[in-house]
Amino acid sequence: QLQLVESGGGLVQSGGSLRLSCAASGFTLDYYAVGWFRQAPGKGREGVSCISSSGGSTNYADSVKGRFTISRDNAKNTVFLQMNSLKPEDTAIYYCAAAPTDTIQAMCVPGYVMDYWGKGTLVTVSS
Repeated sequence: QLQLVESGGGLVQSGGSLRLSCAASGFTLDYYAVGWFRQAPGKGREGVSCISSSGGSTNYADSVKGRFTISRDNAKNTVFLQMNSLKPEDTAIYYCAAAPTDTIQAMCVPGYVMDYWGKGTLVTVSS
């Protein structure tokens, strides 16, 4: 089965850290750019961060710059999102998605057509 599976979400206090993982199964991520998106209750989907297939290019939303770091390990077929200094406004369901493109700035805009989406992992930051 071709799918992306997110993990690592949970409940954390403001100022804390979490590391999300996005693992691909049934296909290789080597040729795919991968993005992290989030959707807070009552809000639209937001592009958080994207990374090119090689890992050489990354893109971040202004709201997470300096706090979040995206990375990938193609040998493990996994992309990570390290989230530090978490704030209550980071509370959301976080999704990863993959597309065979390296125009990651465009990819990080909600509405870009992705080949694969995960089902999401919930991140809750308490104040």
